[in-house]
Amino acid sequence: MSELINNREYGAPEQSRRQQMLKEIIKELHQGKSVEEVKARFEEAVGDVTVTEISAMEHALMDEEGIPVEEVQRLCSVHTAIFKGSIEDIHRSSKPEEQPGHPVHTFKLENREIERLVNFKLQLHLDKYRKAPSSEIVYKLLEDLNLLMDLDKHYSRKENLLFPYLEKYGIYGPTKVMWGVDDGIRMMIKETKGKLADGSADPETIVMDLERIIKEVNEMIFKEENILLPMALEKLTEDEWVSIARESDQIGFCLTAPEREWIPERVPLQSLGEEEEGTAQAGTEAGVPQGYVKFETSVLSMEQLEAVMNHLPVDLTFIDENDVVRYFSHGKERIFARTKAVIGRTVQNCHPPQSVHVVNQLLEDFKAGRKDVEDFWIPVKDKFVYIRYFAVRSEDGRYLGTLEFTQNIAPIRELQGQKRILS
Repeated sequence: MSELINNREYGAPEQSRRQQMLKEIIKELHQGKSVEEVKARFEEAVGDVTVTEISAMEHALMDEEGIPVEEVQRLCSVHTAIFKGSIEDIHRSSKPEEQPGHPVHTFKLENREIERLVNFKLQLHLDKYRKAPSSEIVYKLLEDLNLLMDLDKHYSRKENLLFPYLEKYGIYGPTKVMWGVDDGIRMMIKETKGKLADGSADPETIVMDLERIIKEVNEMIFKEENILLPMALEKLTEDEWVSIARESDQIGFCLTAPEREWIPERVPLQSLGEEEEGTAQAGTEAGVPQGYVKFETSVLSMEQLEAVMNHLPVDLTFIDENDVVRYFSHGKERIFARTKAVIGRTVQNCHPPQSVHVVNQLLEDFKAGRKDVEDFWIPVKDKFVYIRYFAVRSEDGRYLGTLEFTQNIAPIRELQGQKRILS
């Protein structure tokens, strides 16, 4: 039967039919059927499945069928077991992703290090802990989990660099699902570290937690390399991969780093910075010299304005009235990573699915005029971060957007006495 529904041979109508069958199979899982029952039907009816079909299916489950993101996250692990071994190998003639420094090559390079950490080092210490828990082996496990926390950089590059480009091509389902799973893994590692450090959990619980971490990390590697990255290679242009490669070091790398800078055969003729500068110059108003911006109280050059914004001891991010990120300052020591890929992206897609409702409520209050400012403060490692949101309005009260103002106030909280003159 699979030859009758092969979309590569029979085009859009059969592709739609095949897509419908995939949705029905996943919905059966949702309704309680066993993996084995569904797997048999899947293999008989569908055969090989492409990463594009998986992407469309996840999007349809959330958008058309109304299944929550959290539920698709739960199903994701189940249908991964079904798709494993049936996903097509996608080959490209030039294979740029195999070149050192290409973002895909770097993701896979990191994955090999992650596999070594969880499947050998962490697994070895877990086996020893299972047989004979001791303070010495607890220390080893804490060391392993501290190293594994470096996953945050790997996941952050996916979420802040790769996902925005996929969303420009209309791919939302897999990004939302994967971001939620990433956050779940982060939380598992953090919570298990806490249990080991304070001894609040019995050994059996610790063993279960560590086994789950190893399983989830390995499954995420599979999803990245068999679904996410092949899908990205299908969609993204060379210039987009260049932009991702350029901005990756702003977030950092996990357990290893690219061997060298990736220089494709065709180098883009114009850098992103040049494009932005050209746009700014084209937009100057009459009577103001090219490269200058007129304010109510003064005129500043683009260089001066950019320098002033980047020298402020705070991080600034501005989203417009349509919730689209339009600007962020680029100081020397940002508290939270920002990359140029977020420009033009909706703010909802810059946050994990679990916290989007908070963002939406804040924006609704600003747009309705119920609030003009909202403050939060949280400890982050050695910093105490003060986050302020301001509704930006025109003189006649029209909502123009929201300004995020983030500052490390730990040094300010420690101030005592007074300082009146230079010392």
